[in-house]
Amino acid sequence: MSEIPTETGAKLRILVFDSGLGGLTVFRAIRAALPGADYLYLADDARFPYGALASDDLISGVLDVIGAALANFPADCVVIACNTASTLVLPALRARFSMPIVGTVPAIKPAAAATTSGLISVLATPGTVSRDYTAELIRDFASGVAVTLVGSKALAGLAERALRGESVTDEAILTEIAACFVEHEGRCTDHIVLACTHYPLLLDRLKALQPWPVEWIDPAPAIARRVVQVLAREAPGEGSFRAHSTKPGMNAALQAVAERILTLSP
Repeated sequence: MSEIPTETGAKLRILVFDSGLGGLTVFRAIRAALPGADYLYLADDARFPYGALASDDLISGVLDVIGAALANFPADCVVIACNTASTLVLPALRARFSMPIVGTVPAIKPAAAATTSGLISVLATPGTVSRDYTAELIRDFASGVAVTLVGSKALAGLAERALRGESVTDEAILTEIAACFVEHEGRCTDHIVLACTHYPLLLDRLKALQPWPVEWIDPAPAIARRVVQVLAREAPGEGSFRAHSTKPGMNAALQAVAERILTLSP
């Protein structure tokens, strides 16, 4: 990873990390809550997508990338804005680093509490779908609810392509989300958990393509509330932010996308 310029000063500093562009939706929500903080958005584009990585490689790589970033940007809080990484890496990160580390896990608990049909779906990467952590969330918080797990291999990549202005067809998106919509004994899925932070980038498209109305649960607002809670500090005014990619030559393009995301309504 190329060198990140050193930050100085006593302002609140928050590092937001993701495998690519998806965590920008989380960054936007946190910055709205704490606008005066200084931010580093760190995208591990060099190894995207994470769903294809072996668990040990993912853990060691995330530790190395975040460790290198913290050496130059001593953050008060690290946000892992990636479900796939969070389901594996949080214990190792918390063992190595002393600042609060906020993860992103599938919002199965609120979906199970809100459903009236008793049918919910979790739209995630194959890695998140297969994790024991996800099974434990279902066991602990979705008793009596039918949970359909849908592991999409392509949707995160489609979201990145769409955000960069490339053409993404409705058919390609439908192929990835169709299994989320379940009908059983006159009841239909009524809540879909977006268990990858890339997916809210396509939320308008998802709503336009849904065969019936559902609630799409975006994790970003809950993550932002948790960051405010663990920091217990206000950050009024307007801080700075920089975007950094582990892929050489991508910083300027990532910065431009991040700035565009900040202008869009959640």
